[in-house]
Amino acid sequence: MIHILLLDDHPVLRHGTRALLETQPDFVVIADTDDPEEAITVVTENRIDVALVDLDLGPNRSDGPTTTRLLLRASPGTRVVAFTAFDSDADIVRMVEAGAVGYLLKDSRPAALFSAIRSAATGSAALAGPIAARLLDRMQRPDDALTSRELEVLELAASGLSNRDLARRLLVSEATVKTHLHHAFIKLRAENGQAAIATAIKQGLIRL
Repeated sequence: MIHILLLDDHPVLRHGTRALLETQPDFVVIADTDDPEEAITVVTENRIDVALVDLDLGPNRSDGPTTTRLLLRASPGTRVVAFTAFDSDADIVRMVEAGAVGYLLKDSRPAALFSAIRSAATGSAALAGPIAARLLDRMQRPDDALTSRELEVLELAASGLSNRDLARRLLVSEATVKTHLHHAFIKLRAENGQAAIATAIKQGLIRL
């Protein structure tokens, strides 16, 4: 049996996903919650083989990558699969770097979700075809691909933060922020910040 945890801040979707998973004879949903702290308690106190984790867990809560790191620290044997509506390169890279072994979009077919969970539970990667292709493309173009930090800085800049605010948020100097932005501009062949942000959004590298 595969023991599963659902972490998502949308109750209707979460409960619907739970009902769907419980149709499978080899799945047992141990808990579903919208609270990252509760999720950490669940994986600490129970055997959880696979945790389905959304990226956006609501205001004033840790995001998907941060929560993934905390879950894996509390339960190294748990496999995390991102289950989300977001598919920007920035989101994918952050979750994979945080330790997620899978990444699935919420508009996937039920069979794809079942397969991803079973793959993750056996220790295999559980990446949807388009997601895997994008990661492979990044690996094959290391010189052109933005780093996870460059993606993060560009996405935060797109949200309207100043360089000073960015530096405070990331606990780095303004000079470091400017360096990351400069590298992003070069890689995106953009003349200025607004052009770089527009290009990154158009290419699906970041989201607003």
